[in-house]
Amino acid sequence: MNTLTAKVDHKWISFTLRRSWMATMVASKAHFSTIPPQPVIPSKKPFKVDLVGGKRYSWCTCGHSKKQPFCDGSHKSKAQGLSPLRFLPEKDATVWLCGCKYTSNPPYCDGTHKQDFIQSAPLHTHTNS
Repeated sequence: MNTLTAKVDHKWISFTLRRSWMATMVASKAHFSTIPPQPVIPSKKPFKVDLVGGKRYSWCTCGHSKKQPFCDGSHKSKAQGLSPLRFLPEKDATVWLCGCKYTSNPPYCDGTHKQDFIQSAPLHTHTNS
């Protein structure tokens, strides 16, 4: 009977340790994981841009670029996890590219900048860093 009890106790202890280890791993992952960065709002209006057909463009998705609406690489230091949207227009066109960075049709403006959450948000200002 003691042997059976010892085996039961051993399984219970083993299960408890394994479960504790799993809880620690889950807690560690939750602790170290981060929410993907959100873009800052560089403009509450779209940018009117003349695009050249067949030319590759990189639209800034993070909002930190000083060359809005295009990427200047600022995401590498200020918004790691975000990367530019690269696109290639088929023909020459004048378009409105999103300035608030919250469009549902990137890189093109869809009017999202008119919504209250954009209008009430502060504009991003560049620092000399």
